[in-house]
Amino acid sequence: MSLDLVLLAVLMGAVTYPSRAVPLLAPGMGRLPPVVLLYLRLVGPAVLMAVAAVNVLVTVGPGGEPSLHIGIEAPAVVAAIIVVAWRRNLFLGLMVAVLTTAIARGAGLA
Repeated sequence: MSLDLVLLAVLMGAVTYPSRAVPLLAPGMGRLPPVVLLYLRLVGPAVLMAVAAVNVLVTVGPGGEPSLHIGIEAPAVVAAIIVVAWRRNLFLGLMVAVLTTAIARGAGLA
């Protein structure tokens, strides 16, 4: 068993924590410009979608070289992005991606 992914998760948490902690630590958070508030609100979903896109579109070949992979996961990520942008609901977007992938795999398409 490898601990590489655990270390990556801890590193990602440490990197994104400051932007997530600002609303808790800054007393004048409500007085920030709307553009800054929008940026801070979208940091989490942007990081999550970037991680999802890399994990879905890049695979490692037998020789260790990365390669592009287009499978059912790619349309599922695109559907998730569309749903999140449309409904402003990250959980709903993730559920659409998971269900899309599960249904396609269950039907033998993936």
